[in-house]
Amino acid sequence: MKAEVGDLVIVESPTTGTLRREGEIVGLHHADGTPPYDVRWADTGRVTLVYPGPDAHVQHIEHISGTRQGDGSS
Repeated sequence: MKAEVGDLVIVESPTTGTLRREGEIVGLHHADGTPPYDVRWADTGRVTLVYPGPDAHVQHIEHISGTRQGDGSS
């Protein structure tokens, strides 16, 4: 798993009836984009250190907006 600041971490719930969690990656601990990540959770606004498990995946920001933030495109 690799990510960049601004990507989303989505954790699917293994329990039926429980919602998934989403958070924005706000910090990296490795230059190559591998975990762990500092994540600001959408549901609480708290930032926590996250080691994503098998129920998590990264949604890269270009899948949301079409461009990377800060790439100079308009």
